[in-house]
Amino acid sequence: MLHVAVVGSGPSGCYTAQSLVQQDPDVTVDVLDRLPCPYGLVRYGVAPDHEKIKSLQNNLRTVLEHERVRFLGGVQIGPGGIPAARLRELYHAVVYCVGAATDRHLGIPGEDLPGSWSATEFVSWYSAHPDTAEDGFVAGARSAVVIGVGNVAVDVARMLARGAAELSPTDMPQAALTALGASRVTDVTVVGRRGPSQARFTTKELRELGTLPDTEVTVDPAELALDPAYADPSGLPAPQRRNVEVLRGWAESPTRSARHRIRLRFFLRPVELLADAGRVGAVRFERTVPDGRGGVTGTGRYEDVEAQLVLRSVGYRGVPLEGLPFDTATGTVPHLAGRVLREGVVAPGEYVAGWIKRGPTGVIGTNRPCAKETVTSLLEDADVLVRKDVPEDPLAALGAEGVTPVEWAGWCAIERAEAELGASLGRGVVKLPDWDSLMTAAQGNTV
Repeated sequence: MLHVAVVGSGPSGCYTAQSLVQQDPDVTVDVLDRLPCPYGLVRYGVAPDHEKIKSLQNNLRTVLEHERVRFLGGVQIGPGGIPAARLRELYHAVVYCVGAATDRHLGIPGEDLPGSWSATEFVSWYSAHPDTAEDGFVAGARSAVVIGVGNVAVDVARMLARGAAELSPTDMPQAALTALGASRVTDVTVVGRRGPSQARFTTKELRELGTLPDTEVTVDPAELALDPAYADPSGLPAPQRRNVEVLRGWAESPTRSARHRIRLRFFLRPVELLADAGRVGAVRFERTVPDGRGGVTGTGRYEDVEAQLVLRSVGYRGVPLEGLPFDTATGTVPHLAGRVLREGVVAPGEYVAGWIKRGPTGVIGTNRPCAKETVTSLLEDADVLVRKDVPEDPLAALGAEGVTPVEWAGWCAIERAEAELGASLGRGVVKLPDWDSLMTAAQGNTV
């Protein structure tokens, strides 16, 4: 029997476990996660009002309930937890599916002013990630600027424009729901440094902005016209062409009165966050124009956009894992078809899948073929890997070292506690937002 550890229980980790047990009847898989809750970004990254995407948890649940798959939550790998070298001793193979854990920075003056956050921090807050300590995102803010034109940028803009009544049926934690319900943010500006034909959002997400109650979406026709592909989008790939068509419709629509206004701006590059009374008060942008090579160049003309809240959504980045090689240029672990490379040589028994393997690209479904490639490599190596002497049950060895994982029954107890919390608040399921409440629930105690 081949014992495999999969580190990370998001889509890439679950698809890796699924592929392993489907392709080989003699494999058992322990899926380890730092958090006591499974599903990774499906639980902590998908917007709470996107119930269809969040329902993917049901598919991942089926994987983790497989008779040869075991969920072990609350297990830290690396500093403060189990060293990677020790984990390697407990299993025939280890597959790291740890995603991209940090955000890219703008690298401009004022980026660290109070009121300036990464979009991921904001998403983690309204998604009840237990590491989130801050809750003052919208306090005192009237105007918000979202820097970036991908789906996360659209998500956070939509959350800022939604009312408490619309968000109450979701699993958003109560404190975030209360704060957003009391928010005075009425203007949200979403800004990209390039043109509409190069924006990264999907058309479905973009159109959703136009369906928000009491919200007007505006686009400046002059900014759209700077894009050479705007006048004739027929040569664009279908997704970008549809985006341009949606934006054209908003640009040609008459303005109307609404409580919230979302502005989509293009060809503006952030150069500085400006302070006002010790916190962010505005963002200074430089007007850009196409450079004819797919990029943009600055014009030396500047515009300040008021904002007491700035959310930076310019991409994710992988972080080094203690005990594993790391390519700082790409933010990934060097690999060959999923096999970890140490100084260009395959490291037996060590593998990667997901964003830490290929970078933060693709959609959730992209993780399936990525995981399958890694599993194919692992199973090709199985005859050699299985010869290593490992404990019959790694969980017993972990317990002897003081590690007490949250097993599947503990996760089910968390689910019950979240359902009970929601019922007590007159809502549906409501997420527990902090480590203490999660661990108390996992131990079967009342929250």
